[in-house]
Amino acid sequence: MPLMALGYLSGSWLGALSVCRLAGVGDPRRAGSGNPGFSNVLRLHGRRLALATLLVDAVKGMPVLWLALWLGLPPWAQGLVGLAVLLGHSFPLWHRLRGGKAVASAFGVMLVLTPGVALACAALWALLAWRVRTAAVASLASAGVAPLASLWLAPDHVAVVTAFTALVLVRHLFNIRRLRRGDEPGL
Repeated sequence: MPLMALGYLSGSWLGALSVCRLAGVGDPRRAGSGNPGFSNVLRLHGRRLALATLLVDAVKGMPVLWLALWLGLPPWAQGLVGLAVLLGHSFPLWHRLRGGKAVASAFGVMLVLTPGVALACAALWALLAWRVRTAAVASLASAGVAPLASLWLAPDHVAVVTAFTALVLVRHLFNIRRLRRGDEPGL
């Protein structure tokens, strides 16, 4: 499906690399956690660059998803396009498959496909990040709640939201190990 290829390509644009390059601060994959995402950029370079990274990663897949909606694709096909965005972000070919953990990209995808679920998960993420001060805990909890919220707010998208959750959880396996050991960095 051509839209899946477009989704993968748009997802492959790593916002952290562009934002950090434009700010003249270098590749965030070479410092901190080594992850090209919001949390690492926040720890390394502060709120302004982290928020810019979050914005780019959240919106980069939206045009192709809007096209999928405009074409009237069924929810499962919309979900495949969204999953392609997340796979592009997590495993970009031109960055040797070294991408991010897909949390911000999943938020952007769900904001188009399941806005209520996206906003509920974002609120939970923000509350936990503020309270616990650990992005991994906030991300894992938000991802875990997403399929349940989808059952209530977007039942046609439960399967695709569950797939998004599975990808985010798999991308956080290293963080889960560090959380168990008690050495996961805070925000």
